[in-house]
Amino acid sequence: MKEIVPFELSSEFRDHFQQALNEHDNAAILRSLEDVNAADITTLLYEFSSAESKYVLDLLPRETRAEIIRNLDSDTRKAFLKVYEPAELTELINLLDSDDAADLLNELPIKTSEEVIGLLDPEVRSQVIDLLRYDENVAGGLMAKELIKALDTWTVVQCVDEIRKQAENVPKFYAVWVVDASDRLLGRVALQKLILTDPRTLVKDILDEDDVVSVETYMSDREVAEVMKKYDLESVPVVNVQGQLVGRITIDDVVDVISEQAEEERQLMSGITEDVEEDDSVWKNTRARLPWLLVGIVGGMMSAKFMGLFEDELARITAIAFFVPLIQATGGNVGIQSSSVVVQSLANPGFVEDGLWRRLAKVLSVALLNGLFLSAIVLGVNLLIYGTQPLSFIVSLALFSVVLFASFIGTLTPLILNRFGFNPALASGPFITTINDLLGLTIYFLTIQALL
Repeated sequence: MKEIVPFELSSEFRDHFQQALNEHDNAAILRSLEDVNAADITTLLYEFSSAESKYVLDLLPRETRAEIIRNLDSDTRKAFLKVYEPAELTELINLLDSDDAADLLNELPIKTSEEVIGLLDPEVRSQVIDLLRYDENVAGGLMAKELIKALDTWTVVQCVDEIRKQAENVPKFYAVWVVDASDRLLGRVALQKLILTDPRTLVKDILDEDDVVSVETYMSDREVAEVMKKYDLESVPVVNVQGQLVGRITIDDVVDVISEQAEEERQLMSGITEDVEEDDSVWKNTRARLPWLLVGIVGGMMSAKFMGLFEDELARITAIAFFVPLIQATGGNVGIQSSSVVVQSLANPGFVEDGLWRRLAKVLSVALLNGLFLSAIVLGVNLLIYGTQPLSFIVSLALFSVVLFASFIGTLTPLILNRFGFNPALASGPFITTINDLLGLTIYFLTIQALL
């Protein structure tokens, strides 16, 4: 077995590889990739055009080509597949797992997809057509059809013989799913138990019925990820509404779901409304960022208009204006911290039902302590620098109030968004910052007007 060495894409390696590619030096290209893992070759090919990448892939074994194409991100793969003929795509798709094959076909133009489906091996075609009817964001669209299953009426020796046949299409498995004559899932049998049990024993006598966690085809991909995370599963069987075993979902597919979810929430928290990459067009990047920037502009204009209502106070004591950035920045930071904690907690489905009020009381208790600590620091510094006791006390009181209210708004906003079906991550970006800017100014000037 060849040792896979760590791969680092240096500018020197890229230049040498580009030179070999320009000169069509196939021997040099293959030497460069001799000990490089398929996933690392995928990273390397991002540096080259689709035509150049195809030239490199055509030099590699079919299995390696299929693995590299599977590893490409969706946007890059859509562009890359345009340089392939249907017959070439068919050759590669026949080597993929059914779920990866279905994903790839979904990314092709309808005409090309239909041509490829017509050329696929009959077994692969049947599996892929079955998967294509499911939405990509549910368990049915996430699952693979390849799995190891056994009838409950088989003996152990029959089961082992069937495993040998079925395992050709399933590289990794840790248990055998047991079904009845109607394909309804009954339970599972661990490989260790199969090996240690008398060969004449019936499978139904050794199956584990209470140890089986399954998901339905219509369950969302995020719910599937939560189930696998909760029960620490490396794979989970998928059943239809009749309870029949129709596929399995493996941990690598769930990792992709979790990564996509984290990326989506990160972009929402940054005020980006679309899924964009750095190499996307200028217009797409602008369109994704502009909406929340406009919200910020509107909020800023409202803040300026609001400050104009207190023009007399600002003219009389100009020091009031010195603390506006402090109030706004603190309110925004506290709001984002509070909303981020709640967004993270909402990933746990039992958060709202299990001890909601206790959690809210804890959040507000933290805000109370933070408010006291921050306002005490501001009071002390103001007394040392300005020495004006009335204004110093008012600024500290306003800051304390802002911390409490910003924490409350930051906690409540994601809960409300979640309650009405919106992504609560929206509450951790410009949305909550703009609200807290206005809230902070309101509290600050009303406090001044009431007490100064």
